[in-house]
Amino acid sequence: MTVPNSSAYAKVNGLEMYYETHGAASGQGRPLVLLHGGALTVPLTFSAVLPTLAADRAVVAPELQGHGHTADTDREMTVPDLASDVVALLDELGIRQADFLGFSLGGLTALEIAVRHPERVGRLALAATMYTQDGVHDEVRVPDYGSPRLPSQDDFQEMADAYAVTAPHPEHFQDFLAKVSAAAHAPLPWTADDLRGLRVPTLLIVGDGDFVRVEHAAEMQQLIPEAQLAVLPATTHMTLMQRTSLLLPLLGEFFACRTGR
Repeated sequence: MTVPNSSAYAKVNGLEMYYETHGAASGQGRPLVLLHGGALTVPLTFSAVLPTLAADRAVVAPELQGHGHTADTDREMTVPDLASDVVALLDELGIRQADFLGFSLGGLTALEIAVRHPERVGRLALAATMYTQDGVHDEVRVPDYGSPRLPSQDDFQEMADAYAVTAPHPEHFQDFLAKVSAAAHAPLPWTADDLRGLRVPTLLIVGDGDFVRVEHAAEMQQLIPEAQLAVLPATTHMTLMQRTSLLLPLLGEFFACRTGR
């Protein structure tokens, strides 16, 4: 378990939003914001990479609406609202611009921030992220739980265990899963022109056994003017953020430029 330097709650958009800080507050350049996956927490998503990412820079890692320590509300869970929450948190923390690493639902949230608030984003790393729902495999869009692309029973148990330990209302886990699933499968709010309009250096990362089709990731790489694409071999959606021997060199090089674009 990675222990944060500090953790706190911020009042944003009707939420009591939990966030952690890691690394050195006096680190050079922009802070790095980590946005976790759907039904996951900060540790479940980033524990394998966080110590290295925070070694010489400030890292802010919130837990999104209804996830982890952040209690849910009656509000529908949508990507635009999740993005608005993160921007409001950055306002609370006095962070004008940050680099972003988002995974899955966190990647969708980071992409929405980059499209709607480009001035807030220095560099953008999107892991297992699509821009339209047809960017995922059929067995993900209409879940076939026999598919090796989808989370296993052990994965779901790990999510349930984390929710039981951290959530303010652990008895709501099944309702929470349904809400996250609805958010993840809802129509996405971007067009190809939105991606063409991005002017931030972008790193796209997918596994070859991921939710996201490699062809779709390649299309995104062609659309975004300053995009790079990495396809990790022998990697599923749930193992992607654990592939430290491949991920850490990629992320280290990509985020090495911190003061300029």
